[in-house]
Amino acid sequence: MNILVVNDDGIFSSGVLCLAQALQPFGNVSIVCPDQERSAISHAITLKSPVKANKVNFFDTSLEAWAVNGTPADCVKMAIEVILKEKPDVIVSGINRGPNLGRDVFYSGTISAAIEGAMYQIPSVAISLATLKPNPNFSIVEPLAYEVFETLFRHKLSPEAVLNINLPYLSKEMVKGVAVTPLAMDVLRYQYVGLNDPQGYLCYWLSDHLSELNFEDEESDYYKLRDGFITITPLQLNMTNTAMKTKIGKWFQGAKQSS
Repeated sequence: MNILVVNDDGIFSSGVLCLAQALQPFGNVSIVCPDQERSAISHAITLKSPVKANKVNFFDTSLEAWAVNGTPADCVKMAIEVILKEKPDVIVSGINRGPNLGRDVFYSGTISAAIEGAMYQIPSVAISLATLKPNPNFSIVEPLAYEVFETLFRHKLSPEAVLNINLPYLSKEMVKGVAVTPLAMDVLRYQYVGLNDPQGYLCYWLSDHLSELNFEDEESDYYKLRDGFITITPLQLNMTNTAMKTKIGKWFQGAKQSS
């Protein structure tokens, strides 16, 4: 099995090394990542400047790796269309430092890379770690990642599959299990905080209030992750609201007849 590893934290983040090591037992792993951190860049692609891919020494391992001066979505596109000789069988994005939950699916470069993969009809997985520590010990959760992938790869994921996985920052013995959860779209995690700049002008900074939030929905991704579960949320590419499409179509059918 050919596995493409991407991320948004950059080619030399500890999370991508941990992910590559966890995936090696399952197949041939290739790494294509941004040359610097590109967090919260969503699904942006580079249109107005050239994109370059440079082969790099990946933590003194024998794994083939490339650094791209673009976004996570650029990395997926470059890997499939330019760099790799064979189309990957699966794409895994991460391991992101910090969880991706609820509304984060619209902001996250990690998740957007997985979505880009599914747009090429390649089953894709985004995986994140529930800690905001500057230098987390990813080796703690490498066994968790391995066990999750061992189960997933025993089953056939559909080509358009996108899975959003979050790992608690716990040892294997402390994890309660795996919960397949919905996104908690009502949680407002990031909020603006007013600050004065050195000249005394008021400016605003987005502050992460994750540690202060209370969650009411006990089945949601936020709640289950905090409760010590690995969370998996299946996502879908087609954002068409079918019910509303039918409803609005009827409005305009009536308008045409009445005119």
